[in-house]
Amino acid sequence: MFSVLGQGFGHKGDQPTSFQALALSVAGRVGAGNIAGVAVAITLGGPGAIFWMWLVGLVGMATSFFECSLAQLFKVREKNGNFRGGPAYYISRGLKPLLGPGAVGLAAVYSFLLLITFGVAFVILQSFAVTSSVESAFGVPKMATGVALAVLIGVVILGGVKRITRVVEIVVPVMALGYVLLVAYVLATNLTDVPAVFGTIFTSAFGLNEAFAGGIGAAILQGVRRGLFSNEAGLGSAPNVAAVAYVAHPGQQGMVQALSVFIDTIILCTCTALIILLSGVDITAVGSDGIVLTQTALADHVGGWAEGFIAVALFLFVFSSIMYNYYLGETALDFFIQDNSAVVTIYRLIAIGFVFIGALLDLGTVFGFADVSMGLLAVVNLIALVLLFPIGLRLMRDFDAQLKKREQPVFDARDYADLDIDSTAWVLQSEDAERLAQRRQASK
Repeated sequence: MFSVLGQGFGHKGDQPTSFQALALSVAGRVGAGNIAGVAVAITLGGPGAIFWMWLVGLVGMATSFFECSLAQLFKVREKNGNFRGGPAYYISRGLKPLLGPGAVGLAAVYSFLLLITFGVAFVILQSFAVTSSVESAFGVPKMATGVALAVLIGVVILGGVKRITRVVEIVVPVMALGYVLLVAYVLATNLTDVPAVFGTIFTSAFGLNEAFAGGIGAAILQGVRRGLFSNEAGLGSAPNVAAVAYVAHPGQQGMVQALSVFIDTIILCTCTALIILLSGVDITAVGSDGIVLTQTALADHVGGWAEGFIAVALFLFVFSSIMYNYYLGETALDFFIQDNSAVVTIYRLIAIGFVFIGALLDLGTVFGFADVSMGLLAVVNLIALVLLFPIGLRLMRDFDAQLKKREQPVFDARDYADLDIDSTAWVLQSEDAERLAQRRQASK
């Protein structure tokens, strides 16, 4: 993953780089759940939930590789030169031989669920999370924070996907690195306690720890839930972003997006878990929940300014997540109404309005609705991935075979002429085209 990432920092075209697509997908995966969700998992499932969260993260890396590689393979080039892709496209194009006209219908169902889940519900939920945190930490009214957040989001998303990727390319590394550095300080000041914490995680995962005996079911449930809802692998959300980048081979973006899951679940969720478990806070105490638990635990390590730090960190996490959620909504809308700038502009204005509305609503109903629609998203996407697995395996073997020859993998569209791929989306840049020509010549 890390060696492939090095190939994705730049190219000479106008499309987003592989690294920018990585930053945008991390922006979506990393959000309020990394701060509040991990705390909830530990509260309800004990420290052992973290082990099962890791396990789901590792499996999710494989899922993400396949869905994002397929998204690249079946991406299309729009009239403005941008790429567009994701589950709706690999369902409608990849499953056409198997499902016939039903493939387009299934893709439409997926796009509708994507629009209402990420493009509407999640925008509202993320806005609610950050305005509540800022009000708690600094006493700023929710409405004021909602207006400020809506303005900032508006400035970015009205500039389209290219401006979004340029912004998250800066914001995401800063927010992730800042959070990791804080945890590094916590680890350094509690170094002798770290082995015991990891021991507690492993023993609690299997119900072997006396303090959490009998809780293995809750540990598994909460760990799996936290892992799935944090990294989103299998939902088909990240492939929509993975498809917008220029890469020389679909497998390259698959590897980079597997790294996105690793960053979210293995690194950042673990950071929150260590902050909590290394503190003196009683995780079984009534009322120790979500953001409050994380803030209390961090305050135990660094002092009273922790609440403000968490609020600022959450603001950055949510700011980037809302941009990601908006883009997923735009992609879903584009599947129904292609290349219509007026419709896209209207949706952008509506999305900005959702950011403000999220600061004011009672969200019990929205949470329940999002849970159901997200579950349906996963069902549709995972069925498609099972049916498309032979094609994904074919891509992976092609990618691996070139790596074993110590070559930088390059995609040859001629080898996939039996599939309904958009050949205009696979016009390689000069350096990659030259390597492809050399590869073809060598195979003769």
